[in-house]
Amino acid sequence: MKKGISYIITIVLSLMVGVCGTIVVYHYFPMEDHEVETVVKDVTITETDSMKSSIDEIYDAVVIIEAYSNSLGTGTGFVYKITDDAGYIITNYHVIENATKIQVTNTAGQTVEAKLLGSDDYADIAVLSIEKSAALKVAKIGDSTEMELGDAVFTVGSPLGKKYIGTVTRGILSGKDRLVTVPSSSSGQSMMQVLQTDAAINPGNSGGPLVNMKGEVIGINSLKLVEDEIEGMGFAIPIEIAMSVIDKIEKGEKVLRPVLGVSLIDATNTFTLYYNKIELDEEVDRGAVVASVEDGYPAEEAGLRKGDVILEINDEEVENSAHLRFLLYKYNVDDTVKIKIYRDGKIKNLEVKLSKSAE
Repeated sequence: MKKGISYIITIVLSLMVGVCGTIVVYHYFPMEDHEVETVVKDVTITETDSMKSSIDEIYDAVVIIEAYSNSLGTGTGFVYKITDDAGYIITNYHVIENATKIQVTNTAGQTVEAKLLGSDDYADIAVLSIEKSAALKVAKIGDSTEMELGDAVFTVGSPLGKKYIGTVTRGILSGKDRLVTVPSSSSGQSMMQVLQTDAAINPGNSGGPLVNMKGEVIGINSLKLVEDEIEGMGFAIPIEIAMSVIDKIEKGEKVLRPVLGVSLIDATNTFTLYYNKIELDEEVDRGAVVASVEDGYPAEEAGLRKGDVILEINDEEVENSAHLRFLLYKYNVDDTVKIKIYRDGKIKNLEVKLSKSAE
C-alpha cells in the first residue's frame, strides 16, 4: 500500500517539475516566431530522346516499290532529287531485277508507275524516275564516315509491303567497313563493304534509307544476315558508294570497273581446283587461283598463267576471288597495280595495267 502511494506521489512531482521547467524556459528564453514556407516549383519534363524531328526530315521522301515479273516483289526506296520534270529514287538493284513493271507508292498513298533509268549489279544500286507530283520530299544525304560505333540510327521502310508502309525501327551503328559476300548475277559472288546495324531490317526494307539522328541518309539497307543462331544483324551500303556512281546510273550509263581478264577459283575450293586439273601446295590456304587467262587482257600481258595464286594487290592480302574483285574495284581503268603471286613454290611480283570491263 505504502509502495503504491509512493509511486503516485513520484508521478505527480515529476509532472509538476516538467510544467514548471517549461514555464521557466518560455519566460526566460522566448523563441522567435518562424514561418515555414513551402516552395513548389513548376517542373517541365522534356523527352529529349524523341526522334520526331529526325523522322520528319526523311519520312515523306521514302516510298514503297512494287516490282512485277513472274511474281510481285516489294522493297523500299527514297527520293534523292527532284527536278522540274521528275522525282529520282534510289533503291537496290535486286529489288527491281528482271521486273517488267515497277510501281511506286508514297506516304500519302499515291501510286504511280516508275521508269528504270539504270542500275549497277555490283553496287546493288538502281535509279528510278517518277512524275514530279508523286515525289513529296527530297532526302538529305549525310556522310557515313562521320559516324562512330554506338551512334543511334534508324530506318524507314515497308517491311511486309503496303500494309506496314512507313515503319520506323531504331538501333545503333554496330560496325563499320564490314566485308560480306553476297550473290551476284554477273559474277556469281561479290564482296561488299557495308555498315552494320542492329535496327530491325526485314523483307521489304531493302533499298530504304539508314538514317542518322540529323535525319540524313548515311546508308542504303541492302541485305540481312539471316541464320537461326544470329539475330539483329542488318547491313547497309554506305551512301558515299552509291553517290559516287549515281550520275552514271541515272543517265543509264554502264559503270566501268577495271578487270584483269582472268577466271578465278578460291584457293580453298579443292573440288573445283581438281576439276580444272589445278594442284596447289599444302601451304597455300588463301588467295584467288587463276583458272584461265583471256587473250588481249592485262593478265596475259603481265604474264599471269593458269594455276597462279594471286596473294596480294598493292600489298593488300587477297582472301578469295570475291575479295580480289573488291580490292580491284578500288582502282580505276588504266591504273597500274602490283600483284604478288605464288607459282611453282616461289613468290613472284608482277605489274599490271588495268583495262576496262567489256561493254
